Formats: sequence, structure tokens, C-alpha cells
Amino acid sequence: MSTFEPSRTNPAAILMLQGTASDVGKSVVTTALCRIFLQDGYRPAPFKSQNMALNSYVTEDGKEIGRAQGVQAEACGIEATTDMNPILIKPVKDMHSQIVVHGVPYAYMSASDYRKDFLPQAKHTVMDALNRLRDTYDIVLMEGAGSPAEINLKDRDIVNMNLAGWADAPVLLVSDIDRGGVFASLVGTIELLEPHEVQRIRGFIINKFRGDLSLLQPGLDWLEERTGIPVLGVLPYLPDIRIEAEDSVVLDKKPKRSAKDKELDIAVIRYPRISNFTDTDALAAEPDVSVRYVTEAGQLGVPDAIILPGTKDTIGDLLELRERGLEEDIREAMKTGRTQLVGICGGYQMLGTALFDPDAVESGLPQQADGLGWLALSTTFLKEKQTVRVQGTLTNHCPLLLSAAPDSGSAAKPIIEGYEIHMGVTEYVTEPHVSIDRTPDSTNMKTLFQIQRGEGAAFEEGWGTIDGKVWGTYLHGVFDNDRFRRSWLDGLRQAKGLAALDSTFTVREAKEQEFDRVAEVVRAHLDMKQVYRILGMDS
Repeated sequence: MSTFEPSRTNPAAILMLQGTASDVGKSVVTTALCRIFLQDGYRPAPFKSQNMALNSYVTEDGKEIGRAQGVQAEACGIEATTDMNPILIKPVKDMHSQIVVHGVPYAYMSASDYRKDFLPQAKHTVMDALNRLRDTYDIVLMEGAGSPAEINLKDRDIVNMNLAGWADAPVLLVSDIDRGGVFASLVGTIELLEPHEVQRIRGFIINKFRGDLSLLQPGLDWLEERTGIPVLGVLPYLPDIRIEAEDSVVLDKKPKRSAKDKELDIAVIRYPRISNFTDTDALAAEPDVSVRYVTEAGQLGVPDAIILPGTKDTIGDLLELRERGLEEDIREAMKTGRTQLVGICGGYQMLGTALFDPDAVESGLPQQADGLGWLALSTTFLKEKQTVRVQGTLTNHCPLLLSAAPDSGSAAKPIIEGYEIHMGVTEYVTEPHVSIDRTPDSTNMKTLFQIQRGEGAAFEEGWGTIDGKVWGTYLHGVFDNDRFRRSWLDGLRQAKGLAALDSTFTVREAKEQEFDRVAEVVRAHLDMKQVYRILGMDS
């Protein structure tokens, strides 16, 4: 067991993981190391100076960071803070993003303005956050972004080799062999780095290997001889990793068709700027559920439920949905009476009759748009962002189809926990916007949840039709609530004449088990003694 104690004069050991490209597995490997160090008796913490992601995480104090660092903090057994991801970039339009600094919106900037005006002053923000972590924890695991060999970006880099230099951090370089060209990727990256940067790389990690290691060994020997850098591990390909992803590129690997052996078919509309897509991860983990992603007309069919997820550009993605012909497909599916329509956050806003953005909060220009018209609601986007964790329960008149709908007091109701990230206010309207094709019946709606934000007064949130066929909420993570999720799914089963299932799993336990599973695999295939030597620590 380590006796390592951080202090002002002896800050935390530090290790940086960089990759030869995006989506090579840096986040998963970092998460696994977080759990390994925790298991070994240390106090680890994650850090990513700058993260570009639409899948974000709300900290306990109501601030917004990249989801990967929030999940990595969970693997470390600690609460996430904004020091773990001080700068978050949330793309809104092509070449324009919302810049979030220490969990609070800072500005909307073009890529060129961000690079020219913001990055030169970002070093202090980044290093102050990192130093606070190093004064608190035993080990800080730094994660890079993309590739350190982006020649056009290196002079103002704050997330890869420049940061490694500022922090005097050793680097492990991760590459994905499953995509092919792993030796070219590693050697090519080395060739494009400066000599002092190459000296920081203390080992290679080859990720997602499916083959016979004996056949790969000659290549590994050549790589070590060619570069002088050891291969610390070849990690096997792990299918179905259930650690929440931050980059929607993972959706390219998600199913687009319903699994034939599953009894429930849930279709998620994937628009261009989908955010917090991990809201449906718990549904996909259920044994009777197939979750598929729909992008084009003709793919939808008649699923048991359609989910409109969150988005960073509600009006833009709504218009894209229409242009692709998906609005009409949704209507056709709903005509059958066999489908539920669910909206979360931006998807909830789309379910209303009108959306207004007078201050160009989301769209870059003041604009308004007709909603899909399923609920008598109107949304106005405001300049102030709501980011908060919430908890509560179902209202007494909640219209959702629950297989064991409570009717005798709040103690019997499923507890609801979640988080909000939005800049819109959605209101019930008695006279819905009339220029759209369908006008919802405002008398045919009930609220869904009774929730609290922190110490504030409880209030009702979310709306649905009385028959529970259409409903929406601002609550991200609503399906992570085990009793609610299983009860809602059993309502879908009931509508098909299927028997309810017993409780299947809890999200919290499944998450902990997955951290341990992935850590076990990484520990078995990575030279951890050498990793500890690189850290300057005894294992």
C-alpha cells in the first residue's frame, strides 16, 4: 500500500494519455486506470483541459463539464468538479461553438476567434485547475484530445504536448489497431513531433486487438527498435463496453435496425447535433429492449416508442428532421396507436407548438419555428443556462403507462433523479400556435414529475397526454431511475399483451461492475509495474 501523500511541496504524481486519433479509446483506458489506482489504495482524479463534446455532465454544484471526466470521477470514487474539465466546447453550428469555462457559459465563438482570442489566455485557467487537483489527490490522470500531431494547431495547443510540457508530465500514446494502420499511426505521430515532445512519450498502448498476439509480436519488436519506446500493453477488443461515451461518433457503431430477438423496439431520432445521447444507455442494457438510431426517412417503421433526444441546436435539428422526412414518418407511426412518442430536453421542446429564439441564444440569428405540435407547449430560449441536479417523484396525476402505477401515496412512487442542461423555458399554452398542421388539445395534458432543484421549493415538471402516448421532460437521466425505467417498459409490454418482467438491474451497480470489469482487463494486459515507475511511485 502506498504512503504517498500530496502536498504543496510534493504534488500529485501525473500521467498523460494521448492518442494517435480521436476515438482510439483514450477515455476508456483513462477510466480503467482511474479504477485501478483506486483499487490499489490511491486517490486518483481525472483531468482534461479542453473537451469538445455535446454529451455533458452536471456536477454536484450545478456546473457543466464533459461527460467523460464526470464518469472518470465516478470511477475514482469522487465527486466531479470543474477543475477536472475547466474548458468545454459545445458545437452549435458548423465552425461556431458555445465555450463553457469552469462550468458556466462564457461566449459563443467561431473556431478562428476561439483560437485567436481565447487560447492565448487559457493557460492560466488550465494550469490553475490542474494544480488544485495535484494539491488534493495522489495521482492525476490527464487525457489529451484528438492527436498531438495536428501541425496546424500545435502552436496554441492547450490539451496535448504543450500541456504535457507545462505540467512536466510523462505521456503514454494510445492507438487503435482495430481501425488498421497501427504502426503507421504510431510512427507517423512520432515523426511529426518535436524531439523534446518525443522524449515525453514513455510508452505505447495498442488498443482493441482481436487477433493472435504471437502474430503481432514481430511488429511490436520492430516498433520498439524503430522508436526506442516500449509497448506497455496490447489491450484486447472489448465488445459492448458500457461506460458512457462523450463523443457521438460512437453512434456510428450503434444498431440502425431492431434486434429480432428483443420484444421491445425503441427508435431514437439521431439529428446532427444530438446531445446527451447516453440518456438511452440504460434502456439498451435491458434484456427485452432493442434501441436503434434513425437518421433518414423510411427507417422508422412502427416501433414501441420513439425518443427525441437532446440537442444543442433545437430549431436547427428540428428543421433538419423535417427536411429528412422524419416528421411525416413519426406521424404515420403514431397513427397506428401502438407507439409512444417521448421527448427529452431539446426533443421535449420540439414536441410543442412553437419555439422562439429572440436573442439568438442557440441559432446565431433571432428566429422562431413551428414545433411538431404534439403538446400544447411553447418554448422561449433565454440567455441564462439552467444546469442543476434534481430529484423528486411522479405527480399524483402522472399519465405515464406504468405497469404498477402507484395510487396510494408518494412512498409507493418511483423516485426520480436527473439533471437539467438547457437554455429554454417551456410553458403550457391554452391557445396553441395555430399555423401548424396539427393543433394539440390543451385540455388533454397532465404534468409528470414533482421535483426539487437543491433546496428550492418543489414544482411540477414535464407534460404528457392523458393517455401517456406522448410525453416530454427536461430531465436527462430519467431512464437511469431503475423502478421508473422498468415500470415504463412494462407499460409498453402491457400494451403488446406481454407479461411484466421482474427488476433486471440497477444502473449504479451495473456502472460499478463495468468499471471493475474494464479495469481487470486493462490490468491483465498492461505493464502496471512500468506504469508506476513512469509515475515515479512504488506500486
